[in-house]
Amino acid sequence: MISDRVKKVPPSGIREFFDLVLGMPDVISLGVGEPDFITPWRIREKAITSLEEGMTSYTSNQGLLILREAIAGRYKEKYEVAYSAEKEILITVGVSEALDLVLRTILDPNDYVIVITPSYVAYPALVELNYGKVLNIDAKKENGFKIDLKELKRAVAKNPKAMIFNYPCNPTGVTYSKEELAAIWKVLAKTDTIIISDEVYDELVYEGRHYPFAGISKEAKKRTVTLNGFSKGQAMTGFRCGYACGPEQIISGMTKIHAYSMLCAPITAQIAACEAFNVEKEVKEMVKHYKSRRDYIVREFNRLGMVTLCPEGAFYCFPDIKKFKMNALDFAKKLLFQEKVAVIPGTAFGRGLDNYLRVSYANTLEDLKEAIVRIERFLSGIK
Repeated sequence: MISDRVKKVPPSGIREFFDLVLGMPDVISLGVGEPDFITPWRIREKAITSLEEGMTSYTSNQGLLILREAIAGRYKEKYEVAYSAEKEILITVGVSEALDLVLRTILDPNDYVIVITPSYVAYPALVELNYGKVLNIDAKKENGFKIDLKELKRAVAKNPKAMIFNYPCNPTGVTYSKEELAAIWKVLAKTDTIIISDEVYDELVYEGRHYPFAGISKEAKKRTVTLNGFSKGQAMTGFRCGYACGPEQIISGMTKIHAYSMLCAPITAQIAACEAFNVEKEVKEMVKHYKSRRDYIVREFNRLGMVTLCPEGAFYCFPDIKKFKMNALDFAKKLLFQEKVAVIPGTAFGRGLDNYLRVSYANTLEDLKEAIVRIERFLSGIK
């Protein structure tokens, strides 16, 4: 009853592991990638007011024009990248739908798509579900988990249709400078590869600033589909509101599929999102807390021998547990059952990551401190 294509795609390594957590009392979760902050009040108030005013209808397939205009204004003002609200922006049900839509729009069977490992669990799965073939590039620890340009040149020799590029990165927290992005584009500029740039963590950068891939050059913008949303930066995960900005031809194709499969994103979420760019103060406060937690967890993990590179963005770190001679899945399960601390095995994020864990520090500093006490106790028992 199930297609072979669906059968061969494994379940999410994150959700599969967290089935174990359900119902367990006193667990400190450092696993799920969700802000621990409540959506800022003025965004919630906007949603509540819209319901009280009876705004419960469909919107256009492409999404509320006022929201698309706000997104276009934000990219123009903050990043100096110009998008047409009418032709180059689509509102989606979270960034996940946007990714699915762009792949469904551009892929023909057996087209290659570059996926940079470690990667978010959905990338290879959605490529395969959309009849594509994953072309892995391993971003190694010795290179700071960043793209090796030599590996990229080898990959583009296979004429891939697209490359999924995520920064700041889930699960490593790595991000890229403008110069590094320009070097990557220099390789891709010689190809016809479409860049699918997932920049949903663009608000969560701790040093320096975020640079959109589409802002590298006019030519880069013509071949880039930028995916973004409000889940991470504005703590709006449950609203399920994302967007895609890109070439008119691709956005038009995505909108066609979206109209048949989803019709539109929920109007309440779209109206709430119209207020999302007016909470800069609250976003900066959240970023300040994330940075403080990052500094603490990285320092403590390195003290415990869980070698951890300092993430530049998002709210994850990717500690190396090779020293403890235990594979990531066993480590994570034993830590959960013995000390009730939940982390994600690195194997959920790609091949060859059996010595790593993904740890989210989107949690209170008090919980992080208690988690370190429990992890240290756990490590003392396996040395």
